[in-house]
Amino acid sequence: MTTMREHDVISWDGTKIRTWQTSGDGPPVLLCPGVGSGPESWPSLADRGGLLSWYMRGTMGSDRPVDERNISLDDHVSDAIAVLDDAGIERCVVMGWSMGVTIAAELALRHPERVAGLLLVAGAPGDSFDAMLPLIPRNLRRFVGLTGTKLLQQAGPVLDRVLHRVPVTDVTTFLLRHSGVIKPSSDPKAVANAVSRFLQHDWRWYFTLALALGETPRQDLGPIVCPITLLAGRDDLLATTESMTTPVGALPQARLRVLPCSHYLPLEAPEVVAAELDLLLGRVRSVDFATSEAFTSGSRSAT
Repeated sequence: MTTMREHDVISWDGTKIRTWQTSGDGPPVLLCPGVGSGPESWPSLADRGGLLSWYMRGTMGSDRPVDERNISLDDHVSDAIAVLDDAGIERCVVMGWSMGVTIAAELALRHPERVAGLLLVAGAPGDSFDAMLPLIPRNLRRFVGLTGTKLLQQAGPVLDRVLHRVPVTDVTTFLLRHSGVIKPSSDPKAVANAVSRFLQHDWRWYFTLALALGETPRQDLGPIVCPITLLAGRDDLLATTESMTTPVGALPQARLRVLPCSHYLPLEAPEVVAAELDLLLGRVRSVDFATSEAFTSGSRSAT
């Protein structure tokens, strides 16, 4: 039976980062988390061995950095490398959800030797505020998204007083699943597990993290040559389909699926996430085998 363990690693600036990893058989897969998310957001992967991730700086057991400016994309990528190094993993498939897509993509761009394949779920590669709010005219999206997030950051103490007291019951879970935020296709127990911890964030810090990572410029994914799969939510209000599909459309090994889901696709279509991860792992094995065969053939020809 798969179990999960947590322990701490020290990142480049001395910040303690809480990592989590599932035990059991299975190829290693690194999950780059969305802001403030944990393993509860991935119910389809709870029984999969070899999955590892971490909690973002200042959330769920990870310390805030002494220098609170150290929450840029550079710092998150360094945390990902620290998690891989601590686990002794040289190369693996990397997943990312929401703003974690930006981290996963940057990891592949900076350290292609560490990334065997990419599964990007419901998130744009950089420029997250421009990717939000599909019902708003394109030239206003970044302004509205950025301004709204800054206002929520300032309202953090008020949100703490309210959200920390919200009971997670069958009634609140039902209302959430029928509010348009999370779709009714999600499992009520999975939603309750995810929401229970999520509501306890320090909300000013949460939106501080979101602002720092969300203002990362749009990333050019052209140099990425490993197999890549993109799962987009057709009804996602936080990452438009266009913002996700355009950067990967011309990549040679890209696979795209648009699902009738919201931003919380991992909770609404967990079986699809699991199946696509298995398919991606198979594609990676095929590419590695073909590369190995080509190298062997070339060596024989040279002799």
